[in-house]
Amino acid sequence: MIFMGVISTSAQENKIKKEKWHWDNALKQDTGAGYVQVVKVDNVLYISGAVARDVTPEGITRLYQNLERSLKSFGATFQNVVKENLYTTDIEAMKKYNDSRKAFYKEDYPAATWVQISRLFMHDARLEVELIAHLPDEN
Repeated sequence: MIFMGVISTSAQENKIKKEKWHWDNALKQDTGAGYVQVVKVDNVLYISGAVARDVTPEGITRLYQNLERSLKSFGATFQNVVKENLYTTDIEAMKKYNDSRKAFYKEDYPAATWVQISRLFMHDARLEVELIAHLPDEN
């Protein structure tokens, strides 16, 4: 009995502090789909995928503008991004229009993984990008 109480207390003490941001949602999360757009733990931002219906310069620009909005929710920019995961149904189109993406990084590119897939969660989406960003230490 005593041992169980120690485990329970220890689990509560190890709970991490998370700050959340989810577009203009007062709950700061989407309870329907069960996700949040940005979670901040310590000085790291974990940004859920933003999507585009078209892998065109316009679609890519809109997607990265949405990611920029996510970054700004915690005072970050693309220069804080250290990892990018990109999923698309048309990798050739993404390679062709990569300059639209690169413009947001201003020649300070993150580690990146690009994967061609057959389908995304949103059936009409053709491109999804998620990010990890580091904020300066909060001294």
